[in-house]
Amino acid sequence: MFYPVIRRFFFSLDAETAHVLGLAGVDLLAATGAGCVLSGKVAADPLRVMGLDFPNRVGLAAGLDKNGAYIDALASLGFGFIEVGTVTPRAQPGNPRPRLFRIPQQRAIINRMGFNNDGVDRLLANVAGSRFKRGGGIVGINIGKNFDTPIEQAADDYLICLDRVYPAASYVAVNISSPNTKNLRELQKDDALAALLARLKAAQTRLADVHGSYVPLALKIAPDLEDGQVQLIADLLRRHRIDAVIATNTTVARSGVEGLPNSEQAGGLSGQPLFARSTAVVSQLAQALAGELPIIGVGGIMSGTDAAAKITAGASLVQFYTGFVYRGPQLVAEAAKAIASLRQG
Repeated sequence: MFYPVIRRFFFSLDAETAHVLGLAGVDLLAATGAGCVLSGKVAADPLRVMGLDFPNRVGLAAGLDKNGAYIDALASLGFGFIEVGTVTPRAQPGNPRPRLFRIPQQRAIINRMGFNNDGVDRLLANVAGSRFKRGGGIVGINIGKNFDTPIEQAADDYLICLDRVYPAASYVAVNISSPNTKNLRELQKDDALAALLARLKAAQTRLADVHGSYVPLALKIAPDLEDGQVQLIADLLRRHRIDAVIATNTTVARSGVEGLPNSEQAGGLSGQPLFARSTAVVSQLAQALAGELPIIGVGGIMSGTDAAAKITAGASLVQFYTGFVYRGPQLVAEAAKAIASLRQG
């Protein structure tokens, strides 16, 4: 019941300023041991996915903690896993501010951050310092390409990142679906995706031999795909033995927010208006994959009911980010409880 009051303060600020202060606030709560006051008790719901043991099926999506600086604080809220990034080989400032916009009437956000991050070395130092990770917590690392790397050489950036993060990651998420890096979504197309997945899989095999451990690869895709593209991606994921798919990233569509303040801003739309489309992609993938690899469902989760719907549609795990902004830490416990109840029912 405390979060609506806190949110009112944060929503009086510029969205990106509020983001920075909010993370600092979560860090302070965790340091004082008060994080559970906001989140509540999170139901245990263990599940083995990608060869990893998750204590519950509710995760934090990439984008909130780009540099992995707040892993322990966020984990204290009860998330079953934390995904950090997107990280690029070199630090980059991202797009000019303002670049983050709320549409509170529809519980939505538009962002055009542009993979702003401090680079892979800084992220790795933060992950190494995380008590959550050292204690066996699941930390996914989301990787991307630098904005000035030509799209023809994008695979090189992904391979550099994969090489660097492999020993530190519980799993690696390959982000080819952000709408905020020029031409990035071209990598989702037939031949480009096949070539990228082949190189990533070969690198994963080599790194598993070098490090003596297998770190799963997950591909993060866009919601703005035709049915035939979803089928093609599913076929390529199976062919190249990728370990999971994350569905979905933000959308360039504006359905559900037309005419509202900030709806004309360029960037990816997330939050409540994305729920139906992202869940439809989960359903399409579930049918196309027929259980051959797990799906992580993300997009528009604003309640426990939404989280359970992703699981019912075919996801094994869920993630959220925008729902966390609008609903606060209590959404973690609510989502975990709703999903756990599916098994009991």
